[in-house]
Amino acid sequence: MAYKDEQLNEEKVFKDPVHRYVHVKDRVIWDLIAAPEFQRLRRIKQLGTTNLTFHGAEHSRFNHSLGVYEIVRRILYNFENRPHWNDDERLLCLCAALLHDLGHGPFSHSFEKVFKLDHEHFTQQIIMGDTHIHTILERVSPGFSKKVADVIDKTYEDKLVVSLISSQIDADRMDYLQRDAYFTGVSYGHFDMERILRVMRPIDDQVVIKSSGMHAVEDYIMSRYQMYWQVYFHPVTRSAEVILSKILHRAKYLFETDYTFKLKPMHFISFFKEKVDLADYLKLDESIVSYYFQLWQEEDDEILHDLCERFMNRRLFKYIEFNPNQQMNEWMELYRLFQEAGIDPEYYLVVDSSSDLPYDFYRPGEEEERLPIHLMMPNDELKELSRHSDIVEAISGKKRTDHKLYFPKDLLEELSEDCPAKRRILELLYGEGAGNNVN
Repeated sequence: MAYKDEQLNEEKVFKDPVHRYVHVKDRVIWDLIAAPEFQRLRRIKQLGTTNLTFHGAEHSRFNHSLGVYEIVRRILYNFENRPHWNDDERLLCLCAALLHDLGHGPFSHSFEKVFKLDHEHFTQQIIMGDTHIHTILERVSPGFSKKVADVIDKTYEDKLVVSLISSQIDADRMDYLQRDAYFTGVSYGHFDMERILRVMRPIDDQVVIKSSGMHAVEDYIMSRYQMYWQVYFHPVTRSAEVILSKILHRAKYLFETDYTFKLKPMHFISFFKEKVDLADYLKLDESIVSYYFQLWQEEDDEILHDLCERFMNRRLFKYIEFNPNQQMNEWMELYRLFQEAGIDPEYYLVVDSSSDLPYDFYRPGEEEERLPIHLMMPNDELKELSRHSDIVEAISGKKRTDHKLYFPKDLLEELSEDCPAKRRILELLYGEGAGNNVN
């Protein structure tokens, strides 16, 4: 029997808090899960610093990847023998679903921004490089790894396959909304996934939804909207991300200025030099980063020591509402006053902005083109979701943005009353015009 068709002697299952069970019968999938590059995802949290806000959010990219695989497995079971679906693509879909987040690094997006990295690039490298994952995929057939990489990269020729993994209603989003809601303890991310899976239909280039399932999709869209603003963009989580980012910036700066660390940060050197190869990338996970943060609390550099102590012990920055587009003069004055007070504004005065577009219709030619969700009407006509749903129409194409100014309230309060800058800083931050609600 060819490797691609090989089945396990008995079905394996992973007990899962969201989907109850994750079922594995294919030998290829079982081998991929066992590969070191996939097992590494156990050491990468799904939600980065969110556990400092919602203490239950300790789940990993490993959990999520299995969940996405399981949803795609269920979708494909429903697609069997339906028009437009080619069952020869089944294993490709399952592999792409399982491996779609393979390249995420520690603390994901915050880490990427500091070191100018792209997890999608590393996902491609792991799949196509000298790895256990690549070897397994090539055993399926020569060039199979490239097909998997293309699906994840959204360049694969069969757009129906791509849409299962990456679209406005895909297995990735359906898993992380429910999983993140479960582990954060909130109710926003819950929606009727079973109903959505039952009314999904394959057509030539995408998945569509039977019109009878519209209300389940409305619920899904609103769940996503609420999760972004109540969980993913929570200001306390963003405060932790700000400090995390500043720790990494400070450590990089110290390395570049020949500072002598008490323990040489070997795992970070290629990142500091911005010459990261795949082997270096795979060695660094959140347990390693946390180890260095723990040690850096003892460093002689006052800023690195303070920021690490804040992060490890959850002494986060406070924040106020602050729109840099409208309050630039206040920002410039605060920057100068922080300098006068001996508090480095590069590390202790940070504007952070978050924005989200919960649903969009197709805008040809624009950056980040989004294929809309289509409803299949009883006469087989396709209708774009927001043209048929008043709820979705109300939020379609509307990007919401939120700005916060983060700062160390404790350091400001510790300033001497004789410090000329102190009173004016407090006026700008707490007084009229800057917002009285300091959190």
